[in-house]
Amino acid sequence: MKKLISVVISIVMSAFSGCAEHADGSASQTDIPEKTAVVSDTGRAALSNPNADENAQKLYDYINEVYGSAIMTCQQESTWMGSPDYEMDYIYAQTGKYPAMRGLDFMNSDFDGVVKRSKEWHEKGGIVSICWHTGVKGSGYQESLDDDPDFEKLLTEGTPEYNAMMKSWDEAAMALAELRDAGIPVLWRPFHEFDGQWFWWGKGGSENFIKLWQMMYDRYTNEFGLNNLIWVLGYSGEVKNGWYPGDGYCDIIGSDTYDNSTNSKAWKRLSAMNTGKPMTFHECGNVPSMESFESDGAMWSWFMIWHTTHITGNDKQNLSEVYNHEKAITLDELPDIYK
Repeated sequence: MKKLISVVISIVMSAFSGCAEHADGSASQTDIPEKTAVVSDTGRAALSNPNADENAQKLYDYINEVYGSAIMTCQQESTWMGSPDYEMDYIYAQTGKYPAMRGLDFMNSDFDGVVKRSKEWHEKGGIVSICWHTGVKGSGYQESLDDDPDFEKLLTEGTPEYNAMMKSWDEAAMALAELRDAGIPVLWRPFHEFDGQWFWWGKGGSENFIKLWQMMYDRYTNEFGLNNLIWVLGYSGEVKNGWYPGDGYCDIIGSDTYDNSTNSKAWKRLSAMNTGKPMTFHECGNVPSMESFESDGAMWSWFMIWHTTHITGNDKQNLSEVYNHEKAITLDELPDIYK
């Protein structure tokens, strides 16, 4: 029996849509374009892209439907442990369940592999989430940390730096387009942990990050027509003020932490932004008990455990209890979202 509990969520849209915040919490107008989110006729948040395709809309509707009443399970994969299903098989061995969502990464330009595994997971009825550890020109994890670009050149059309970045972005866009053409919606989480400023995309500060985010959003949405994307804005655990690109440029907001908590501090900071959007715990190490999520009032849309030693380092009994909890949604309990 599915654990889905339908809920009606009242949405309060922010009075400061399209604004950034100062460190003291006051709002200040940024120079982002006028583009605000809308509310659907159900009273829930609507996708930022008015041309979102049918399956993306159905997935977003489902996320909104369960948000606040249940938490979807998600697991980040690795690809170097003998099998790309290393983490999924480990979870099944411990819990008898598979996660509802699979986390993938375009890291090392693994576009073909990610597309293949995304299609396979979708065929099983699962939900696909993709992030991207990349350098400015496209490469791997270390480059995402080490690169330190000149943002004035990087964000100026026609410069060698801009052109190299666009070439990299367009390679990823073609992979996402293949998933679009296959009818597969993607929870797209680029430039994660931006406010932590350890990855290159955060090193230029909040204003440059906002420009960068909006630039990718516009290119992918308006030039490539990637109407299968649901844009996930992934803060670090700090959730610093002043980094929000605007209601019209994201669909889900979230935070991550590896401190073994429910990330309730970030929940409160994200809630205070009053975006009306679902919130997610997009990375963690050891997942807390479901009772902890409930008691802390942090019922995220989903939690995603990171790969390899992060998942195997979890307490096995707790992991099994979480995956078999009545308020945790696993792969077998997902409805036919796209019918």
